[in-house]
Order: sequence, then structure tokens, then C-alpha cells
Amino acid sequence: MPNASAWSTNSPLLLLWDDSSGTRILLSLLYAALAISGTLSNVMVIYLVFSFKKLQTTSNAFIVNGCVADLGVCALWMPQEAVLGLLPPNSSSLRSPEYRLLRGGLLGLGLTASLASHLLVAFNRYVLITKLPSVYRALYRRRRAGCMIAGCWALALLLAPLLPGLQPPRRRGEGGPGYPALLLALAVLGQTALLLHCYLGIARRVRGSAKRVSVLNFHLLHQLPFPAAPPRRAQRRLSSVSALLLCAAFLLGTQPLVWVSLLGFFARPAPPALQAASWLLLCALSALNPLLYTWRSEEFRRAARSVLPRPAPPAAPGPPRAAPAAQ
Repeated sequence: MPNASAWSTNSPLLLLWDDSSGTRILLSLLYAALAISGTLSNVMVIYLVFSFKKLQTTSNAFIVNGCVADLGVCALWMPQEAVLGLLPPNSSSLRSPEYRLLRGGLLGLGLTASLASHLLVAFNRYVLITKLPSVYRALYRRRRAGCMIAGCWALALLLAPLLPGLQPPRRRGEGGPGYPALLLALAVLGQTALLLHCYLGIARRVRGSAKRVSVLNFHLLHQLPFPAAPPRRAQRRLSSVSALLLCAAFLLGTQPLVWVSLLGFFARPAPPALQAASWLLLCALSALNPLLYTWRSEEFRRAARSVLPRPAPPAAPGPPRAAPAAQ
């Protein structure tokens, strides 16, 4: 098995740390499944928002922005990784610096824009639930929301070169990630702290005050997983649990890579299998994001039911036929 330094520079970006054909085939199938499911779910959310006027809100604009970023990972990068997993480890396609740069750019731009979109959605919901409607409308005017989305992609362009796939090859004998990986880990840690602050604040406010939630009875609230009518205690508890579950999914997808990077910088490189698993969790988040943000929204479910084919209802039985007359 190659060491961590060789694994990170000579192999594809994530999971080809094992030369056994069985492992490579299994990982390729896993990437293919994530690519198909993630592409379909992200495209579905984008289509629903653009097709139904009720879903065209500022809050959903940030969700669509995240779906576009996730498509860069699921539809453009993951299929390549699935195909490369079936090639021999010494294939010339894996060693081409131009192709390696292209794949690293797709991954870096998509992941960093997706992570920034998580923070935009969290802050949007935090302001919506905890501040007055007038404050929300003043902060999230159309032009300001557009500037926030543009800033998200500018930040992605700035942080994308920090990913290992875009770093220059390291010399033999150098172990562990360098300063770019450390900066990326610290950036994700800072984003995680802000996201937890937003969602924990939402959970406390929704669980502790039905009146505060009922004040926000305007159309944007219908796009969130919180009821617009004054919620009962069980409904408030369910809403706070939904926010906490979203936080848990985000932590599960991001924190393993963060701590693997910090361990490699300050102590010793983690085993290649652990590095691979942490990257896989982060990339799987791109396929799960559309479900995390829409599964509790009745508007999204109603829109999805209206466009998905439904089985035809069984034909109603006709009136009973009259018995033939006796001869």
C-alpha cells in the first residue's frame, strides 16, 4: 500500500488508495450511485423552483444556488471518478497534470460553493425566525440576495486551490497535509461554528415560543420546515428536531475531513483508508443536500407530486348487467 504522500499526489483525488480490483470496482459503483442519485435530486429541486411560482422565494434561491454547486460535484466530477476507478493504477490518464487540474477544479469549486451555500441558507432561516419580518425584508432584498450568491462563488474561487487536488506535487519524504489543507480545515471549522449558532438559535426560539413563530406568518415561512400557524408543543419539538438533524448531517459530512487534516498537519498523516472515507462523506453530502432542505417542506412535496407520474386509478366497476330473460 502506498504511503499517504504518494496516495495524495499520484492517485485520483479520493478513493483509489487500494490496488485490489474488488475495492476499485466497489468504489466506482458507489460513486456511480451517488452521481445518479445526486444529479436527479439536484435537478429536480432546481426544476421545481423554476416551474412553480410559490417556490420562487429568496430562501429557495439560496437552496437552488447550493444545488447548482452540488451538480458540479455529482454530474461532472463523480462520473469521472467512477470511470477512473476502473482504469489501471498506472494509466496515463491518471498522471496527466492538465486532466488532474480540471478534475480538481470541478471538485474544489463545487464543494466550496456548496459549503458556502449551507451558511447562506442557515443565516437566512435564522434571520427569518428570530428577527422581525421588516428586518428580514430589508436585509434580503433581491439585489442584496444576488450579491450574497455572487459572493458565495467568489469565495469558492478563492478557496478552491486549497483542496489537495489542486496543490502542487509534494516531494518524496514529506508527510501529511501542508498549510493549504490546514487553512481549508480552519475555514470549514469557522463555517461550522456559524452554522451551529444559527440552527441552535432557531431550535431554541421555535421550541420556546409559539408566539414568536406565529408572528412570522407570511408567505416565506411556508418554504421552511416550520409551520406558519401557531404550532403546538409537539409541532415545535418536531421543528427543532428537524433543525438539529440537518446540523447532524452537516457535521457528519464535514468534520471527519477537518480532523483528519488537522491530525495530519500537527501529528502524523491518517491512514489512507481514513482519508478516503472522510472525503467520501464530504462528497456524499452533495447528493443528500436537496433532500435535507426539502423533505420537510409541504410546498416542495406538493410540487413534486404534481410533476411525478402517478399510477392510473383503477377503473370503477360498471353497473351490474341484467339477467337475460327466460325463453
